[in-house]
Amino acid sequence: MNPELEGRQVVITGGDGALGQEVVRAFLEAGATCHLPVFGPGWPEAPTGARVTGNLDLSDETAVAGYYAGVPSLAASVHLAGGFLAKPIAETTRADLDGQLKLNLVTTFLCCREAIKALRKSGGGRIVNVAARIVEQPASGMAAYVVSKAGVAALTRALAAEVRGDGILVNAVLPSIIDTPANRAAMPDADHARWPKPDELARTIRWLASEENRLTSGALVPVYGSA
Repeated sequence: MNPELEGRQVVITGGDGALGQEVVRAFLEAGATCHLPVFGPGWPEAPTGARVTGNLDLSDETAVAGYYAGVPSLAASVHLAGGFLAKPIAETTRADLDGQLKLNLVTTFLCCREAIKALRKSGGGRIVNVAARIVEQPASGMAAYVVSKAGVAALTRALAAEVRGDGILVNAVLPSIIDTPANRAAMPDADHARWPKPDELARTIRWLASEENRLTSGALVPVYGSA
């Protein structure tokens, strides 16, 4: 067990997803208390010890502010919630763009903002966002997604500079295609062995969110290995 997270209060958005479940497991194993806001009505299979709040729209400014205000002594906030869209630019509508910005950038922005307020009260802490490898190595046919994740990357660096004096470290990970059942089903002929595994990403995220990370802030951390 990592003593740095023993008894720590941590918010994890998107905790019910394929990556999120591994991240939650890693934090619970490290002794953290995990607060999990989910979009649906609940999470029947949530791990023992996790505190789940259902029906929370992370793009709702008032709802997000109220949620973070109710988390005691926040130590870290990890933002995994988001969505993916692949469409050629000629077929991408304004609604598509707005949807990607809402799912990926707006939710992260609001959670970061409220987390910073809470972490300042706690005397400092950690924020970890999820951008994507394509921010640095763009791929064709997913412009709206790339733009939204580029916003997450820029937000991460901007906030790291802004809260440098508050004892808050802000970083993001840049995964490639993650080895999940959904991605395997969508790309059955791909080399799945080269895809990063959720538990591998979870360990990096846990370290960035722990007090063992004392120096790294404003980093966009590649987590795709040889993929």
